[in-house]
Amino acid sequence: MSEISDSSPFAQVPIEIIISVGRARPPVKDLLRLGRDAVLALDRRVDDPVELYVGDRLIARGELTELDGENAGQLAVRLTEVANLKAGL
Repeated sequence: MSEISDSSPFAQVPIEIIISVGRARPPVKDLLRLGRDAVLALDRRVDDPVELYVGDRLIARGELTELDGENAGQLAVRLTEVANLKAGL
């Protein structure tokens, strides 16, 4: 498969990346009791890496960070591991 050049129309197509910070598996009875201000514990710690997915394919891992400057307060991800995306999604 050939690489997509920057001039290709496909290079400009936006793609959604899902960032997974963790999972929770509460029993249904606990899920039904959830309400405002409830806390749902995840299977990860604050310092654990997050995972980046395109569809169901894991493409990278990284750490959450906060942007500075005019975007201060906005969340971002600093990549620490990236899959070989040239092999195709």
